[in-house]
Amino acid sequence: MRRISGRMFNKLGIQFLDFASMLGRVTQLIVQTSQWIARGAVDTRTTVQQMIEIGINSSPVIGLSSLFTGMVLALQTGASSRNIFNEPIYIGTVVGFSLVKELGPVLTAVVMAGRVGASIAAEIGTMKVTEQVDALYTLGTNPVRYLAVPRFIACGVMVPVLTIMANIVGIMGGLIVTMYRWDVPSSVYWEDILNFMMISDFMHGLIKSIFFGIIIVTTAVYQGFQCEGGAEGVGKSTTSAVMISMMLILISDYFLTALLVALRIG
Repeated sequence: MRRISGRMFNKLGIQFLDFASMLGRVTQLIVQTSQWIARGAVDTRTTVQQMIEIGINSSPVIGLSSLFTGMVLALQTGASSRNIFNEPIYIGTVVGFSLVKELGPVLTAVVMAGRVGASIAAEIGTMKVTEQVDALYTLGTNPVRYLAVPRFIACGVMVPVLTIMANIVGIMGGLIVTMYRWDVPSSVYWEDILNFMMISDFMHGLIKSIFFGIIIVTTAVYQGFQCEGGAEGVGKSTTSAVMISMMLILISDYFLTALLVALRIG
């Protein structure tokens, strides 16, 4: 019995040390990246290329997802309000608040984690297992500056931009269903949104999207740098980057919401 307890405590201790070591490496990555950005050591060309890849190339899937999310929200809200109040009311309010404060940032971040997070982890992971990262050291180039900095800036900028786009497209999708399914005038739909929504509600979702972007790129870059074991390792790192990002997005969403509500931001 004592041997089993001892082994269990040893295993827990090893897991705790591994977790603490991982946190240290993640923190070191964030600090080094922040220092390079603060020094202005940014490759503008690479950063713009990453913005195009991360932002513009992701816009079709983000727009399509948001459009049908807004349409579904309007359909469900109209049906529910008609059952309760005998007419579809406050559809614009429900669709607008749901998208701007919650679904817009979270849906965008989850889609970006699946598309962009996997791409970043696979790209850097492939460079790591083929010793291209080591070659950067040999050439006198810091891998964090060359690989991490452009992607951090691109994600930090483009995820909030895509979130704004998702909010607009989703609200327009809700308008289409409200007008043509529930026969509610567009003026009533916009009035429901504009009469109740404040700037702080918009900032609520925007602030969360910034943190989500940082989570996605940090997880993906870290998993890429830690990749080892050839093609199999690249696959594992890519899968881990996507799953960890999604879990951290959903977990942090609650705590960010609680903090912003406490600060009366939205």
